[in-house]
Amino acid sequence: MVDTQGGKADDTRVVIKKYANRRLYNTASSSYVTLDHLSEMVKQGVDFAVFDAKTGEEITRTVLTQIIFEEEGRDGQNLLPIQFLRQLIGFYGNSMQAFLPSYLELSLATFAEQQERLRTQFSALPIGTGMGAYDETIRQNLAMFDRAMKMFSPFAYARGDEPPAAAPSKADAPPPAADETLNVLKKQMEEMQAQIEKLAKR
Repeated sequence: MVDTQGGKADDTRVVIKKYANRRLYNTASSSYVTLDHLSEMVKQGVDFAVFDAKTGEEITRTVLTQIIFEEEGRDGQNLLPIQFLRQLIGFYGNSMQAFLPSYLELSLATFAEQQERLRTQFSALPIGTGMGAYDETIRQNLAMFDRAMKMFSPFAYARGDEPPAAAPSKADAPPPAADETLNVLKKQMEEMQAQIEKLAKR
């Protein structure tokens, strides 16, 4: 049960209240904060929830989206390619919409895990070792990640792209059932993670 009146939610999440004047109030520090402050809290791993001070409705997703909008508007801070944004918008209302959040979460989690492994391995190198030792590893990781992303053919088909030439066309085969599609996605996600972990252990 989330306590919107206390300093934290379930003693783990910091509660932020948003008032009608758009001001954000951190109940844990008893101070007003900005979106920049919340952005730093995210980067520091601080878990928080944002609630509308009047209605008590949780609006964490909306506020996090605002933070992304602010970051994307800064010069040199762009993370989201235009094509990605177009594809993301295309999934709203799409039959595959329910599967996309889990896929994106796994993709980012895998990417972050891989990044941490490389950072740990690099810190273990003797002083004076050049970056050249990791050039090939980085290239292999990027190539592997790219191939893993392309494994998700159901997402490509959902956008209306043509399947590979060797695969039967949609006109020749009935659409897969929801359960079957989910199983395919899960299998491909597992294969993607296994391939990346195998590469990281080399």
